[in-house]
Parts: sequence; structure tokens; C-alpha cells
Amino acid sequence: MGGVRHFGIAQGLRERGWRATIIAGSVELNSRRPRIVRAEQFVLENFDGIPFLWIRVPDASGSLCGRAWGMASFAFHALRRGAARGLDPPDAVVGSSVHPLSGLAAAILARRYGVPFLFEVRDLWPETLIALGNLRRNGPVARAMRLLEGNLYRRATRIITVLPYAATYIVSFGVEPSRVVWVPNGVSTKRFNAAPREPDDGPLRLCYLGAHGRANDLETLVDAMGQLQARGLGRAVHLRLYGEGPRKAGLVARATRLGLQNVSFEAAVESRDVPRIAAEADAFVITVLNRPGLYRYGVSMNKLFDYMAAGRPVVIAMDAPSNPIQEACAGITVAPEDAGALADGIERLLSLSAEARRKLGENGRRYVELNHDFGVLAAKFAAALDESVAQPSRVGGHRAG
Repeated sequence: MGGVRHFGIAQGLRERGWRATIIAGSVELNSRRPRIVRAEQFVLENFDGIPFLWIRVPDASGSLCGRAWGMASFAFHALRRGAARGLDPPDAVVGSSVHPLSGLAAAILARRYGVPFLFEVRDLWPETLIALGNLRRNGPVARAMRLLEGNLYRRATRIITVLPYAATYIVSFGVEPSRVVWVPNGVSTKRFNAAPREPDDGPLRLCYLGAHGRANDLETLVDAMGQLQARGLGRAVHLRLYGEGPRKAGLVARATRLGLQNVSFEAAVESRDVPRIAAEADAFVITVLNRPGLYRYGVSMNKLFDYMAAGRPVVIAMDAPSNPIQEACAGITVAPEDAGALADGIERLLSLSAEARRKLGENGRRYVELNHDFGVLAAKFAAALDESVAQPSRVGGHRAG
């Protein structure tokens, strides 16, 4: 496990009788910054009362083989007898499918300690890779991953999914629906100041914070800004993109080729700095690929809830069965992979009064406070843990005491 989600939920679990230790790989996902700088294989650190056990892994940012090696390395070292030295024996073990081998390692650890195993499904492996065109549905790798996936579903006392409709997929493996629990991604709303930015004579500040990868379809966003500039609205809105990823260099070249004066590219920001950057924006934008198979079980984007917590309207280019922006009446939704439709959506946002934009932002903030604050999500997570440890016939975290 690891990341903002698990840290936020771990903090909430403390108030509900659980002490969580997060075990994660040593290389940060987007910045590739190593958490372990000396020769140790394991480093135990404490962040605001939450223990993190870092496991040294190779940087897996290159080839597919390199990523696979990084996953295998994490699972192997997590299972070493010395990995948990200094930690109390757990009452339950949660495996998060950041990659499939982390779930396998967690299941083996749970069996070793004789405690319940809970499987948290972040991505549906191999379905996500198949939908992106990276795997053949009936290829040997996909078949092997599906066998592992089914095994983990059957071994888990509870299956926690971040996607609202993933249960329809999971039960096809013979899993009882009662064992599937939806705990979506979320945000610590108290970190964000939702007050609108003081108005000035400058352009509308449109912002994107996140990865610059294939699935983010930022090419469509850059093209939409080009269309707005061609419509004479280049001075009315300025887009700032924060983040890194394999597509960033191409996006910068694309913006230069289009002669865009209304787009700037910024470095990635640390999670702790996101609220400060968000407070400088007037609105946010999200684009995704038009892949019905990829989003047919819904979406749960971390950055989306950050945007909504900031109390700003959001323009989202997406077609999925769940859309928090529509549900909350917190912005404008347009078709994905359509630069003209996205430019129209941004222009509609520009046409709204400051008061109307403020109302959309307030709607989004209220929605995440009720449905996606980490305190709310921790209560659901704690209930799944409590139910699991109450089932002694089915064989971490720690009960506080």
C-alpha cells in the first residue's frame, strides 16, 4: 500500500480503533524520487503518526520488463522475514492492487500471520491493460493475470474497490456480492481553502494538475486551447499544466507548433503543495481517452476530488457511467477526445458570471465533504476491517489498544 489515499484513510482509522502501517515501494510514482538514499533494503519512517515501511525497489519507469521486475522485487522483499522487523504482528493485512503482485504478497503475509486478508482493487488487472490495448484479452499474460486475480478475490474476506460498478465484474468470479465494498478515492477537505480567488483584470486561470500520460489525453486539451485562441479568446483564459509524464515533451512541442500564447507547462508539485496551487486557480479541467471499456465500471480520480475540494468549477471531457461533476452539478461535461467540444465547454465556463462559477464550485465542495472526505471513507474501511476480524473461520493493520 502507499500514497495519499492510504495515508488519509490510515489517519481516519486511528479514530476508529485501528493502527495502520503502510508498506510501499521506495520510488515515488511520478517524480521517481527515491525514498531510500542509503544502502538499506528497508527503512521505517513516521509521518504524522502513520508508520511507513519503505522497501527498496528498482526504478520501474522504463520498459514493460522493467516495470515487471520492479513489481516482482517489491513482492519478494515484502515477504522476507526481516521486512517486518520492529512491527507488531497484524490483526489484518490489506493488499492494494497498485500492481497485482502486491495483492499476492499481502495474501501470503495474511496466511503467514493467520489473519484476514482484504484485497483493495485500485485497477482491474488485466482489464485496464486490455482496454488500453496493451494486452490481448486471450493472450498468455492476460490469462495468467486473470487466474491470479480470481485467486485473490476468492481468498479475501472483503474486496474493497474504488470503482462504483466494479462489483458487477468481481462477482463474475464467483464472489458473494456481500463481500464487495465500495470505498472510493477521496481527499482531506480540511487541507483546502475553498474561498474564491480575488478577482482581477487578468484571464480566467484554468488549471490541470496530474500525470502527462497517454490515458490523460492532454493532446485534446492543448488543441482545444488552440481553438480558443483562434476564436479570439486567447487572452480570456490561460491554462497551466502541472505535472510530468512520458507525453510532456510532445505536448510542449505541440503547443509551440500551434503558437499558443495561452498555455504554460509547469513542474510537478508535491502533494502538500496541491492546496496552495489549487487556490491560485479559477477553474480546473480533466480530459481522458474515449475508451468505453476502460471506464465502464466508473471512475474515481484522485485529482478530481482535489479539484472539487478546492471549491472550483471543473470542465471534464469524459463519458463514463459515473460522473461526480454531473452528480454534484459542479461544472461542465463534454465528450472526450473532441477538441471542439472541449473548447465549447471552456467557452461556456467563460460566459458564466463569477457568481455562477462560485456556485458550481460550492456544489463540488459540498459533494466531496459528504461523500469523499477521508473521514467518511475511513469509517467504511474500518467497518470492512471490523467485519473481517469478526469472521474467525476465514483466514495488516493492528487493533489499537
